[in-house]
Formats: sequence, C-alpha cells, structure tokens
Amino acid sequence: MKPPDRRNRPHTVQRAKALRRRITDAEVKLWLRLNNRQLGGHKFRKQVPIAPYIVDFACLELKLIVEADGGQHDENRAKDEKRTAYLEGRGYRVLRFGNTDVLRNIDGVVEVIARTIGMEID
Repeated sequence: MKPPDRRNRPHTVQRAKALRRRITDAEVKLWLRLNNRQLGGHKFRKQVPIAPYIVDFACLELKLIVEADGGQHDENRAKDEKRTAYLEGRGYRVLRFGNTDVLRNIDGVVEVIARTIGMEID
C-alpha cells in the first residue's frame, strides 16, 4: 500500500485541521459509526488531506474514501466528478452519501460501507 501523498501544502494541512473542528451534523453522525475501528477493525480518519483535496473520511489501509455531501454538491457536480476521478486515479474507492441520507438512514449508509469493505452486517 502506498502512503498518502506527502506533498500536501501547509495551508491544506491547516485547513484540514480547521475542518476537523467544524464538522457538520451528518459528519458527526457518520464519524460516530466509523471511529474506533468499529467497521471490521479498520481505522478511519476524518478530514484527511490527499493532495490537493481534503476528504471527509478515509481508511488509508483500504484506500477507501467516504464523503458526506451537503446541498452545495448538487451545484458543484462537475468539480465533484473531477475530484472523484483524481482520487480513483490514485487507487482510492470513493463512496458519496448525501447529508440527508446520513442523517435519516445512518444504518443503511453504514451497511453500504461495510459491504464495500467485504463485511457482513447482522
């Protein structure tokens, strides 16, 4: 497994730190299900710089990125597609969920993530 791109610019790292302090309600709800190795013992991190982007959640071991998208993502679809293509080009799998889905159906979202990493959910 290749480590994350270490060419992250200092301002990107600082921005990621700031984003960790301003986490959205949907991100909080998702993080409560991803942190502490709750999914198959895999470590997820939040607001991870992967140059030139900052992703919401990443399991570097699995090269899996999970994004919780707010309403602004409908307006920025072309940017999101470019971002996803870049990340997939670096070997990452990218899962995107709308904030509404996360807030209203967290169990379903977690089930999709679990199945993506090959876990069976009871």
